[in-house]
Amino acid sequence: MPRRNSLVFIVLLLVFVLAALIVWAPMPGNPVFGREIRLGLDLQGGTRIAYKADLSSVEPGKAGDAIDRAISILENRINPLGVSETSVKKLGNDQILAEIPGRTLTDKEKESLGRVALLEFGELVTGNGTFKWENSRGRWKAATAVIDGIEKELTSAYFTEDASLRPASSGGIELLFRWDKEGSRLSEIITERLKGQPLGIFEGDGALLGEDNQPIAPIVQSVIVDSGVITGLSLPDSTRLSKQLNAGRLPVPLVRTGDEKSVEPWLGVDFVTKSVKAGILGVSVLMLFIIIYYRLSGLMASLALVYYGVLTLAIFKLFGFTLTLAGIGGFVLSIGMAIDANVLIFERMKEEMWDGKTFGSALEAGFRRAFSAIWDSNITTIIAGVILLWLGSSSIVASDMAKGFAITLIIGVAVSMFTAITVTRTFLRLFVTTGLAHHTSLFAPFQRKKNV
Repeated sequence: MPRRNSLVFIVLLLVFVLAALIVWAPMPGNPVFGREIRLGLDLQGGTRIAYKADLSSVEPGKAGDAIDRAISILENRINPLGVSETSVKKLGNDQILAEIPGRTLTDKEKESLGRVALLEFGELVTGNGTFKWENSRGRWKAATAVIDGIEKELTSAYFTEDASLRPASSGGIELLFRWDKEGSRLSEIITERLKGQPLGIFEGDGALLGEDNQPIAPIVQSVIVDSGVITGLSLPDSTRLSKQLNAGRLPVPLVRTGDEKSVEPWLGVDFVTKSVKAGILGVSVLMLFIIIYYRLSGLMASLALVYYGVLTLAIFKLFGFTLTLAGIGGFVLSIGMAIDANVLIFERMKEEMWDGKTFGSALEAGFRRAFSAIWDSNITTIIAGVILLWLGSSSIVASDMAKGFAITLIIGVAVSMFTAITVTRTFLRLFVTTGLAHHTSLFAPFQRKKNV
């Protein structure tokens, strides 16, 4: 047993060192040791935007699929903004809520996120014909061509998702794009017809595409088949468009509902600071009490508690869990579960030593007899956490606070059960073969005389 316990101790020590490096190693950019703990919207501030989907053109029975596709596209569009963690979820039957931590979006960014066709191409209207757009260059209608007997408009829906940027030879930025198979046929027909004429480029919903509200309408020099280049964009516009073009096309229009809120980052920092201070103070008092009352056993449990904290934080960082204020609450609660398990074990050990058993025998018997109670209490807590996580992820509750609390509670309880049963026992077994094991009073609050 001593040799086996020493090997277990070495493994636990190596795991602790690795976890500590994940938590504190200053290696930005490293995929393992350079990760940051992700903070939710309530901790680091950001933006909350609600969109209403226009489902009028969606076939009956396919509204759910359209909303799910819109959620996926919104996530892809938001991520290129530099946001590491976002929450985009469905509200009711036709609304989508986007929570973007760490960023305050401009009105233009908010509008562009919900646009369907990012780019539309137009040609000038001759005479008094109907038009779709009007600007300083004239009146425009959608550039169309007939494919297989059907008239179709030329839009960015026919772009492949590999738009890129490059410096223009005349200065500025060029946006390079490629057409898919059908887009190539449309582009070939339209540019053949408009050779020597302007081809207007408009952002979704008729917004002007260009710097200082100057419309972009390059003259068609030659037939464009497979790919094309858009010039005249500012760097911010070209960067934004290339990223959004690569994110995909929304299946339905999204309109902002006005339910928007900006959370100031300093509030989150203040809450985190207070929570950390309260947690450190509470855990310190708890560790002091358990050391005074349970002596060496309490000291080993306190070391195991430190082990638990470092290992749990490493898991949060390594797997990219988002930490919210509710999550911090679940983490602190799991600390209490860890101490509770140790108290059960130490009380069982005390009873065994009262009956005259040696420290080694009392240690093994105490852990064995307390295991069923620890297992039952922790498993029931994990089951409650799983139910809470399911409710928070469903349309019944749909609460990020509930999910954050549940995730940290489940992880925390699982790790606390491991540290209480494995780590604390391994630490205490190190004393079995030492002279301290003969002084059982060092491992229990007091000793009762053996019954005669």
